[in-house]
Amino acid sequence: MSDADEPVTEKSPFPGFDTTKPSIARTYDYLLGGKDNFAVDRAFGDRFINELPGSRVIAYDNRGALIRAVREIVTNTPVRQFIDLGSGLPTADNVHQVAQRYAPDAKVVYVDNDPIVLAHGRALLAENDNTTVIQADLREPKAVIEHPDTVRLIDFGRPVAVIFSATLHHVNDDEDPAGIVRFWKDRIVSGSHVFISHFRSENDPRSQELEQVLQGSLGRGRWRTDDQILALLGEGFTVLEPGIVPASEWRNEDAPEDLTDYQRLIAAVLAVKN
Repeated sequence: MSDADEPVTEKSPFPGFDTTKPSIARTYDYLLGGKDNFAVDRAFGDRFINELPGSRVIAYDNRGALIRAVREIVTNTPVRQFIDLGSGLPTADNVHQVAQRYAPDAKVVYVDNDPIVLAHGRALLAENDNTTVIQADLREPKAVIEHPDTVRLIDFGRPVAVIFSATLHHVNDDEDPAGIVRFWKDRIVSGSHVFISHFRSENDPRSQELEQVLQGSLGRGRWRTDDQILALLGEGFTVLEPGIVPASEWRNEDAPEDLTDYQRLIAAVLAVKN
């Protein structure tokens, strides 16, 4: 979108769009090698790249786990509906691309609160009647489920896959992340799936260092232990094999034998509603 030396200004290309603050979606895009980001996002991403060498692998491991989860769901279950909460910017192998590769009738609702995600998503999906992107905040699930595009595409009388890919760690404890998951659990039928990937804390200096970078730049962020991540699901779910594990290992036949410290800091889990 812009050159590396692009000046940061107060001018917003979209209403509510602030180029003076880093965006989670745009920073993630930058870490994955995308071009839909601004100088402020690259500066934030560069803190991980330069101050914490090797941490960039977290973004790639997370994306790989998401791709494998969608493929697993669409090839081995009857689920053909997906809600991707905090979807981020379009990149290679988006949820709809993976799902529709195996099931052309699969339907996907992308949700993000960044207006540039909405603009790019709509351009990408202009000719895909089974996929849409809406601008909403995952912390306000009622607005998501009542959105006309969600109502148009998703039949909650049938199984749905709800995706929280690297999003719930941006929800602080006082914003009730477990309550957000519970909202969706109460509205999806038996056989529906929930996928969560999340920054994990091993209560060690490395994870604390990364958490401080996130909180210092975004003013939010909460690393959680494996038990705390599983607790977000609450009751009423069966956690599928292999349980909660580092994202690089989650159902990955090519998982490395030895994980780096950073690869241990992003976990993935898939559960089915009983």
